[in-house]
Amino acid sequence: MSSPRPEAAGGARRGVIHDLGYRPYDGARRGEWRIAWSMFLTGLRNAYGLGRSGKSKILPFLLLGFYLIPTIGIVVAMVLFGQTDLFASYPSLPGTTTLLSVFAAAQAPILFSHDLRYGSIVLYLARPLRASAYAATRWLSLVAALMVFLLTPMLVLYVGSLLSGQGVLGETGDLLAAVGLGLLLAGMVASVAGLISAWSTRRGFAVVATIAVLLLGDGIIQAVQAIAREQGVARVGEVAGLLSPFRLHAGLVDAWQDTGGSIAPPDSVVAQAVYVGAGLLVVLGGLGLLVWRYRRVAGR
Repeated sequence: MSSPRPEAAGGARRGVIHDLGYRPYDGARRGEWRIAWSMFLTGLRNAYGLGRSGKSKILPFLLLGFYLIPTIGIVVAMVLFGQTDLFASYPSLPGTTTLLSVFAAAQAPILFSHDLRYGSIVLYLARPLRASAYAATRWLSLVAALMVFLLTPMLVLYVGSLLSGQGVLGETGDLLAAVGLGLLLAGMVASVAGLISAWSTRRGFAVVATIAVLLLGDGIIQAVQAIAREQGVARVGEVAGLLSPFRLHAGLVDAWQDTGGSIAPPDSVVAQAVYVGAGLLVVLGGLGLLVWRYRRVAGR
């Protein structure tokens, strides 16, 4: 007769430990900044579909390609045919408003809405990572992705300008100023798109709402500025320009280079200072609201 099983003889089930061969982590323990840096790089890669499915790469690189086409045409005309009169201002390249708005609207939900929708935000905040650090890291990833989008054609145009015989010092100074203005624009757009996506768990709604605020809102502001100019009340147009990131950016560019890209540019030092202050308020205010939003999520 076979002997009774241990659990039957003892009256209780006995646990068994199985060695599956897993090795515990015995490396150095990294802190919050290391986690934030890793999240920043991952967010920047994800904004361009890197590390994701193949179809996720189509839209961001397609938009970047559309953004590069006019610049490449200008560079070819400058280098091969010497037509330097076609030179475009670094911060006023064709298609910036539309293409940058669509890019931000499509990629911001990946960084902000996805974790809220699927609950993975709980896993991030369970680590030694504060909600404020999470919000700031996601925002910085989107700003960096937008800057890559803005800087790529600028650098192509810069190289083409040097090859066509333009002065190095002058072109470098113009490029650096354009980078500063581009950083302000990227920060404003990231704040607007990030806030909309952080309050929405559905990507489709976030995309539509972001495009409506950035593109349709910009169109309305341009119409108001045009009417104000026709009516001879330029001050109204200046004030209206503060309500759109793209009109604010165009106003500052026009005040710097007089490119004619703005319908109602700030015509005084005080007005230009107000424009800069308003841009920084959108950037910092949007970031502050994002931090507040994720602190509330963490406190639930």
